[in-house]
This record gives sequence, structure tokens and C-alpha cells, in this order.
Amino acid sequence: MVVRRFISLVLGILIPYLACLVESRAVGRPNIVFILADDVRWDDLGCTGHPFSQTPHLDRLAREGMLFRQAFATTPLCSPSRASFLTGLYPHQHGITDNTDRSPTSHRLATFPQHFKQHGYETAFIGKWHMGNDDSRRPGFDHWVCLKGQGSSWDPELNVNGSPEKTSGHVTDVLAEQALAFLKRPHPQPFLLYLAHKAVHPETVQLADGSLSDPQASNFVPAERHAQLYEGQTVPRRPNAQAPRGKPILQRPLPGLPPLGPETGSSDEAILGRLRMLAGIDDSVGLLLDALRATGVLDDTVVVFTSDHGYFYGEHGLSVERRFAYEEAIRIPLWVRYPPRVPPGSTCEQMVLSIDLAPTLGDLAGLPAQPGLHGRSFVPLFSEPNRQFRDAFLIEHYSDQVFPRAAGCGYQAVRTPSWKWIHYVDVVGMDELYHLEQDPLEMRNLIADPQAQEALARIRDEWRRLLGETQAPARPSLPASN
Repeated sequence: MVVRRFISLVLGILIPYLACLVESRAVGRPNIVFILADDVRWDDLGCTGHPFSQTPHLDRLAREGMLFRQAFATTPLCSPSRASFLTGLYPHQHGITDNTDRSPTSHRLATFPQHFKQHGYETAFIGKWHMGNDDSRRPGFDHWVCLKGQGSSWDPELNVNGSPEKTSGHVTDVLAEQALAFLKRPHPQPFLLYLAHKAVHPETVQLADGSLSDPQASNFVPAERHAQLYEGQTVPRRPNAQAPRGKPILQRPLPGLPPLGPETGSSDEAILGRLRMLAGIDDSVGLLLDALRATGVLDDTVVVFTSDHGYFYGEHGLSVERRFAYEEAIRIPLWVRYPPRVPPGSTCEQMVLSIDLAPTLGDLAGLPAQPGLHGRSFVPLFSEPNRQFRDAFLIEHYSDQVFPRAAGCGYQAVRTPSWKWIHYVDVVGMDELYHLEQDPLEMRNLIADPQAQEALARIRDEWRRLLGETQAPARPSLPASN
């Protein structure tokens, strides 16, 4: 009798728990694997048209899900962009405004992994946090594997749940091994894995005067198996890879810096080094997809691939800088695989943003909406990719002193499907206006064109609306002449 009562009691506890567990693993409670690359341009991949970049696993991911052709980072700089992905907020709200040490602020961020953890998810962070050098665990993560600062490309040291761990191998492979170990272990709850790669970021070398070296070919360090990949290939260049035109902010003389032109752009070998590092990320994606399939949860898992921002390959004479609001810096790769909700082989031309990922993933998981986010869920686009989603968005950057070319270049910009206005807030008389349908390479600044003044007035109205909606301060007030 006692045994029967005990069994009955145990079953009374287990059956509801197991029923709840089964329900949580249904389509309403998918697993999440979020893969964030560093500095990867939207056109670096085979599936986005690159003529020789070998990315078969990333191409497969896009082929089996939805590829977003108009995805953008709202700030084209590493730390602010990473915080925006995590919070669904612009930097003026979350406070990570540049790449300086923002470690204390980053401990206080309200992130979507915290939200998932509060609603029953097992959460893991693996990779490059890059909001300061502090590698200690941030709130909201059950499992924590973090590089210190930028980390190193070879034999990186990791903080694994509070303990230092020396590893051996290329950093992309090391992080992939950590991610695979997490995926392969038992998961009684749905899980969220946030994998943030160091690649394709270069090794940065501090010079004797304390400044950072410009990334050169030798600074992009791929795995040994990719060291000779693409040998002899000629890198394609966009027609705007030339001296800037009609861009006073780029044409101003700066002490110690040459005028921008074709010779100041990225070298072919530097770009090939970046693509070789990307091949390592592609390998890791293949391993992750294989692990999800082997454990039987691939189609129960939302898999996202994206990048924190783009990069310049000589466009307007730029190389190292990605802080400027031109398309090469703000456009990012983004695709989502999740067969229960996302049609395989689909594409979307609507403008979606880095700040949209937090609400979108919460929506897919059926979680209560997080209040106060600047982003919005683009789940409706999975079933209606041509549905009107966004008319305009804000791009913002706070001036910093890390790269002299970008010093004094803080801006608030607005992009619509047809136009882009860049309002420089630290200087007067240097604003830019582009008609993107007629001038997608942003080579003709129409800020003073009489025929563009009506469009300029409309986009300024959008600017004021966006500032109000996101509670952003104007920095400073709009000059009457520009």
C-alpha cells in the first residue's frame, strides 16, 4: 500500500511535468541557436552573390530558410551593435555607444536571453562579448564561455563558467567545439544558444604610441586548413571603390592621413584573409547543423545567422572604418531557418533591423512581449514576405577617437526604401542626401540639389518622428542651413 501510494505520488508529480515538457518542445517553444559573426558583409557569401567565396553550409542555411536581402545594423560598430542585438534597443537607450570599456554598463543590460531564461529556457553564451575586456558572466546565462576582450585567433583563453581555461587551436574551431558540447548534452528544457564569433575580426596590434594598428593582410588569421584558400583570386570591387565624391566629411584634410582614394582601400590579400576566416565560420555552421540533426531537434530549432555590421572594401576610399552610414557598413547578412514557421527557399525584401531580432525570437517562442523595445517582430513576414513592414529607420553613431578618420563624425541618419540622409551632429555643413533607387552606390550627394529639397523635408520629418518614438535626443538641434 505504501509503495503504491509512493508510486502514485511520483507519477502525480512526473506526469504533469512531462506533459508540460512535451508541450514546451512543441512548435510554440522552439530551441534557439543565434550565430553572430563579426564584420561580415552581406555580399561576402555564395548565397548573396559572391563569385568565389565558398560558404556551402551558410548557403544551405539560407536555402532551407528565409534570406533577408534588406537587413541592417542600426549602428555600424561592434560593441553598440552587439548590445542592440541583445536588447532590441538603440545605443542612446542601452548606453553602449562605442568600443571603449563599457563592462559595468553591459552587466546591467536587459537582454532577450534573460527574458528567455525567466520563461523556462536554458541559456548559453559562447564567444566574444566585446563590451569591454571583462569576461565574467553576464546576467541571464546558465552556461558561460567567454573570450577576454577581443580574444586571440590562436589558443585563446576562455572563461568557462567562472574558471579560466587555456585551449589550443584556431579560435573559430575552439568556439565551435564549445557550442557542440553544449548542443550534445541533455536538455530537459528548450535551450537558447548565443554563439558570438571573433571571426572575421583581425588581430589588432597596439603600437608604441598606444594607438591600434590598421588591419593589414597579416592581421586576418584563418585556420591552417584555409591558409591558401582562394590563392590567386582577384577580389571583385564595386564601382564606388574610388576617391569620395561630394562627401565633405571624407574629403576634409586630416593631419598625418593621406587623401582617400583607391590606394587607401583594403588590399586584395586583406580581403582574401577575411574570406578565409569566414570559411572557418562556415565549417562551424555545418557542424552545428549536423549536431542538431543527430540529436533530433534540427527542425525544432530556430537557427539565425547574422553579423554585427558590414565593412568597407575600398568604397569611397575607406578600408578600416565601418563607422560611416554607407550601405557597405550598415547592410548585414541575415537568414532564419525554422521549417514549422519559415518557408524554405524564401526571400524577403522588407527592411529589417538588428533591433528586431529580440522581439522576433520572443514571438517565435511564444513568450510575452518585452515592453519598451525599439525593434519589432518580423514574424508576419515569414508568411507574407511582401507585406509592408517599415517605412524608415534611424542609424546612429557617436563620435570616438579610436580611428582618426572617424573622429568628430557622430551622426543621426535616416534610411527609407528610396532615400538616405546623413546628419553629422559634430560638424556643420557636411550632411549628405542620396536617392538610393537612382544612386545605390551613394556617389552623388543631393543635399544642395533644389530638386531634392522636398524629399529632404520629408526625411527630416521621419527623423523627428523616429527620435520621438525612440526617445532619442537630437545631437545637437538641426542647423537651419543643413
